[in-house]
Amino acid sequence: MRSLATKLTLAFLLVGLIGAVLVAVLVRQFTQRQFDRLVRDQNQQILIAHLTSYYEANGNWEGVERAFRPGSEYALPRIPGLVWEARRGLFILTDADGRVVLAAGNRHTNQKLSPADLKRGVPVMVDGVTTGWLIFAPELDRWQPGTLEGNFLLGVNRVTFLSALAATGFALIMGGILAYTLTRSLRELTGATKMLAEGKLGYQVPVRSQDELGELANSFNQMSSQLEQSNLLRRKMTADIAHDLRTPLSVIMGYTEALNDGKLEPNPEMFAVLHTETLHLSRLIDDLKTISLADAGELPLSYQLITPDVILNRAANAQRVKAEREQINIQVDIAPGLPLVRVDVERMMQVLGNLMSNALRYTPPGGQITLAADQAGEQVRISVADTGIGIPAEELPFIFERSFRGDKSRQQQNGETGLGLAIAKSLVEAQGGKISVESAPGKGTKFTILFPP
Repeated sequence: MRSLATKLTLAFLLVGLIGAVLVAVLVRQFTQRQFDRLVRDQNQQILIAHLTSYYEANGNWEGVERAFRPGSEYALPRIPGLVWEARRGLFILTDADGRVVLAAGNRHTNQKLSPADLKRGVPVMVDGVTTGWLIFAPELDRWQPGTLEGNFLLGVNRVTFLSALAATGFALIMGGILAYTLTRSLRELTGATKMLAEGKLGYQVPVRSQDELGELANSFNQMSSQLEQSNLLRRKMTADIAHDLRTPLSVIMGYTEALNDGKLEPNPEMFAVLHTETLHLSRLIDDLKTISLADAGELPLSYQLITPDVILNRAANAQRVKAEREQINIQVDIAPGLPLVRVDVERMMQVLGNLMSNALRYTPPGGQITLAADQAGEQVRISVADTGIGIPAEELPFIFERSFRGDKSRQQQNGETGLGLAIAKSLVEAQGGKISVESAPGKGTKFTILFPP
């Protein structure tokens, strides 16, 4: 049995059958008990009064069976069901000593009951003296077919059986419908996972409910979309890296072939070009290695507690000469009393170096770059803001994607790989921080990093 729908249907059927059987048994027991109690409660006072009258008239229990014989001068009043119950032996009558003087079919006549049996009965009192005991006898079989009680119980059983049968059928139908509904979503998800395994990324399944299965379908759709997006980014990054590798390699191969063929004479300018292109290749390889290790969670980090001002001043000093050459002012703004942050200093210098390189690249002469640190709640906030050209709103959501280039021509010209911001994001997150960006075209860009203290 491999079908989940079949298993669920049979489970509902089994639950329905067990419930129906339990209901039938409980209804039978409850009906019989309550019927006995009803008859006993209705007839007890009448019987005691009648038996008391009989004893007062005769002074003993001799011939007491005449009190239940139709037509006798001592017969009970014509109360529906009472004479019948007396004949069927609903009760046992004993004398004061506990000896049976009246019972159904004379089965217990002259038998002496124990004190425990007498406690189950009701005393028959005459002038304050106990003259006998009236004991209702539920152990006598009053429920055989053909009797009023038996026919009543048979009718109850028949109705209970039909109700149980209907409930079982309803449980089977509803169980089948529910099982099909539940397994339909699972079948769709199973088919979708096979589609993903075949390479059809981005495949979506319909969300048919808002319950746990609906949440599972939503999660699958989100995962599928992210896989498709990641695959597209990977392809794009591979193409961009291949292009970046091809450019310096073409230059190097052109010069080396010309030198090998003797078409060019070596000179310092040629060696400078070859050195620059080699540095470009080395930088690209280093960036790829860094981001690969960060993705695999194997990036080596050397943590230490340090004040934010040490990191920002070091980053500012590293770029100050280049900034002065570009006629750009660098300002450091540190709030007092900041707590220590636990970071890898060298990796943070790499992050701030990438952010400042971008700021210098897109800030015109006369502009300013501000490195700031303050406290945001319990977190330490570090920011790099510039007064450059800004980032278009449509490019902001993709700014941290790998190989994203807002200005391809300038970046290629400057030997950039397009991985700087992606590496910065990976390094910040690897150290437990978060990085975000806000920008307005023509007004500048601000990168913000949040670290727990």
